[in-house]
Amino acid sequence: MKLFDAMNQHGHERVAFHVDPATGLRAIIALHSSVLGNALGGTRRWAYADESEAIRDVLRLSEGMTYKSAAADLPMGGAKSVIMIEKGKVPTEAEARAMGRFVDTFGGKYIAAEDVGVNTQYCDWMAQETNHVMGGETVSSGGDPSPFTSQGCFNAMKACLAHAGRTVEFSGLKVAVQGLGATGYRLAKILREHGATVVGTDVNPAAVERAVKELGVVALEPGKDIFAQECDVLAPCALGAVLNHDTVKHLRCAIICGTANNQLHVPDVDGPSLKQRGILYGPDFIVNAGGVIRLAGLYLGMTEAALDKKIEQIEHTTAAVLKEGKNDPSEHVAAVNYAKRRIEAGRKAKAESKQPAMA
Repeated sequence: MKLFDAMNQHGHERVAFHVDPATGLRAIIALHSSVLGNALGGTRRWAYADESEAIRDVLRLSEGMTYKSAAADLPMGGAKSVIMIEKGKVPTEAEARAMGRFVDTFGGKYIAAEDVGVNTQYCDWMAQETNHVMGGETVSSGGDPSPFTSQGCFNAMKACLAHAGRTVEFSGLKVAVQGLGATGYRLAKILREHGATVVGTDVNPAAVERAVKELGVVALEPGKDIFAQECDVLAPCALGAVLNHDTVKHLRCAIICGTANNQLHVPDVDGPSLKQRGILYGPDFIVNAGGVIRLAGLYLGMTEAALDKKIEQIEHTTAAVLKEGKNDPSEHVAAVNYAKRRIEAGRKAKAESKQPAMA
């Protein structure tokens, strides 16, 4: 991968690499945009196949965070970080503190938080080395944002049903949830509480067993493909790039609405493919904004009432974007355009504020 070309193409401001010999930490922070403000974005701890895969992931994730915060009307930019690990490597306090020191080199331009492989304890460990962390419970604040991500996704699902001309009623609805981890489990819980039938799968058998036992989720039959499951709604709630050339052609759902980031493998191809098949796509960074709204809102000093209202607003934002998407190649394109308008408005407002006053 030609990194500078990729940065120029997608508008990244800064990408930094860090190695800590004492702990073996290998990490990357990508700051996509600070036009609207400092950037809050999760730290993903993952066993990548190679450096190129890690770079691609952090670039895509950080760009998505810019659009996510902008579309949610937050005065925040977009950034993300990834930690490259060997498969099965257990997180340690020393590693997390080394990551915290790396985060601190951004001077607050980047605020770290949870993502895949990082929990509240890890955030608190990082926070022993920097003030620029959200999502912990003892040293930093905010706690686990996943319940708010799931609630926001559920709110967006209501907008998808309404846009598709369906009754906004979950009783009798069949939802296939791909990934029953933090956000997928909680989304399944909300859906079950509202009467939906949930079919679920996860790479971790224990997660499936828990969802079956505690929520009454129906485990996907062995050998079956969740993406070929006949259902009303498919909810991707694990890693990204799952909607691709191979999976899209097998889909048997009317709506896609899940908590995963970067669900479209090649957005300019897979987004239009979904639309051509008549499948309504709830754009991921609109749908899953509840977690960043929660942590960014606390960082900005918003009240609990204001935060609740903003997460409720995800339903209305989704509805507005889907309406615009009728005339666009895909719902993803409509969502990006929606976010870019907000970023451009912020850029103009900044430029005008710097203009000298007329005599």
